[in-house]
Amino acid sequence: MNARTRLSWGRYPQHPQTVHPVQWPSEVEGAVAEALAAATGGTLAFGMGRSYGDSCMAASDHVVATAGFDRVLSADWDTGTIVAQPGLTLGALIDMALPRGWFLPVTPGTKFVTLGGAVANDVHGKNHHVTGTFGRHVKRLSLLRTDEGVVECSPDVNAELFEATVGGLGLTGIVLSVELQLRRVESAYVDQCAIKFGGLDEFFALSEELDARHEYAVAWVDCLATGRHAGRGHYIVGNHATDGRLQIAPPRPRSMPVDPPFSLVNGLTLKAFNTLYYHRQQTKRVTSVVGYDPFFYPLDGLLQWNRMYGRGGFQQYQCVIPHANARDAIRAMLAEIARSGSGSFLAVLKRCGDIRSPGLLSFPLEGVSLALDFAQRDTANATLFARLDALVDEAGGRLYPAKDAHMGAIHFQKAYPAWPRVEALRDRHLQSRFWQRVTQRGLTS
Repeated sequence: MNARTRLSWGRYPQHPQTVHPVQWPSEVEGAVAEALAAATGGTLAFGMGRSYGDSCMAASDHVVATAGFDRVLSADWDTGTIVAQPGLTLGALIDMALPRGWFLPVTPGTKFVTLGGAVANDVHGKNHHVTGTFGRHVKRLSLLRTDEGVVECSPDVNAELFEATVGGLGLTGIVLSVELQLRRVESAYVDQCAIKFGGLDEFFALSEELDARHEYAVAWVDCLATGRHAGRGHYIVGNHATDGRLQIAPPRPRSMPVDPPFSLVNGLTLKAFNTLYYHRQQTKRVTSVVGYDPFFYPLDGLLQWNRMYGRGGFQQYQCVIPHANARDAIRAMLAEIARSGSGSFLAVLKRCGDIRSPGLLSFPLEGVSLALDFAQRDTANATLFARLDALVDEAGGRLYPAKDAHMGAIHFQKAYPAWPRVEALRDRHLQSRFWQRVTQRGLTS
């Protein structure tokens, strides 16, 4: 991999993307033209590459790199409204906003995501049941469309284009600016309660009891536990603290030091880690005050943690199951995963609420989401994912495009019936490997 190529975070599939960088608005059209001239198939904007599969990969493998296109254009610190270029990361925005008493309204599990990427994937977080997805807090977007020039859209202006762009995987235009509404906070800390639970039924009971009283809720589960221990884990809820300084978290510069030729995540290490992690909390319930960084971004404390899965990379499997079917479907999925002996150190369960997402392809629906990683093993993953896909489909659920590297056209088109509306508004010079895979092979694939 040279300095001008990138992979997605999962490092699979391995189609290196040649980057055409931009730093200023005047450079965007030239970079798009350069990428289109380099190879056929269509280009795509590429931020920090934190999408796990191929949704951030251009069909031509030539992308417009926006990470340096990252300036704040305006900020009203009385109202918490900011306008910024798409390459600004959530972490950089926190650094500016938090000392002034503002925080992100919605954040995924990493702050190394760009504003453009957060819009394109309509990211969600531990507070979906309270605030919905990221796109609900976007007030306006400015796009460069290759056939129209610069177009403004919002929930009230060019509304259909706005709905296709939020969660639209970067296919409707190159984002030039994002206007975002932040939320007030009084402290850089979170009042946290961690509860150790012994099985899946207890998770659902805790969720029913505690979600309504807390803005943030998420659970780690032991993906290898079986029998009466199946689905055991730690349930973590929190609210923004009202006491404490508005200070930026200190840097955590630890990094995965090597790029091993094989995955360090295997049956032996996974079982040992999960057992130790489950028993690390000795008492049933622990309350504490923690900083925002370890609460929201625990994995960001180890830079390049994706290297743990070896040079072959990994796939994340994330689905959401409607609430009525969630308990049985997730129990069956965890049983399949335990039988496979594979999975990840951090398997995550969280409830999604009933707040409507603004995007046509937004992932969350009212129910429960399960997410975990699998080291890339072609045959084993294909066999397991086929079983999991069948369970998700039967339960009326769907997979998350931002994390996906295997979903077939049949499942995608059934789970996201609004996809033709996005296709109709897609910029004809923008195309991803993901979109080709799930739309151009038709319902017979």
